Amino acid sequence: MAAYKAAIDDGADGFECDVRITKDKQLVLWHDADMQRVAGSGARIADSTLSEIKHNYPEAITLEDLLILARDNKKELAIETKHPVPTGSAVERKVVELLAQEKPFADIHIMSFSWLALEKVRMISPQQSTVALLHDRFNFAMRRFTSAGSIGPGISTLRSNPHLGKDPRNLFVWTVDDADDMRFCANNGVDVLITNNPSNARSVLGYH
Repeated sequence: MAAYKAAIDDGADGFECDVRITKDKQLVLWHDADMQRVAGSGARIADSTLSEIKHNYPEAITLEDLLILARDNKKELAIETKHPVPTGSAVERKVVELLAQEKPFADIHIMSFSWLALEKVRMISPQQSTVALLHDRFNFAMRRFTSAGSIGPGISTLRSNPHLGKDPRNLFVWTVDDADDMRFCANNGVDVLITNNPSNARSVLGYH
């Protein structure tokens, strides 16, 4: 939560998060499949309850926690559902159900590298904005077959394939922390720039 509050202070237009589903069906914000890198525990998120995760890492928060912060501060939200996971598409169903409980307060996008995950979201909630995240090796197939209205290459992929900037879909690019890369994005049709340093991005891009 401290990181997201710092993002507000740094002038971020929105938040990005990674979501996994816990053993007790809670939506926790967590990138890795296990807690080793962050909390020094080999326990897997899918095999742990939210209370067990918080015991190992008290700073862990849920998607609902972040939704409240985003709503109160009128911030956009980009939610990445992580795959592969043993619970299959349960995370997408839970995310869509949670979002349905919230009155629209800003743009909210569901992102994934998984083609199946994005199609599941489209089946459950056809109006939900989705972003197809692109791997370096398989980006053509994803771009060709996804129903997502936006695509999300990494900055290295965009650098290698600048023609992506001409794609008619919205372009979400991650993770852009270098000033030259930020300017490259500004000159190549990028709509959403995901960065670890929003205050620097605003300065480099001339946003005041």
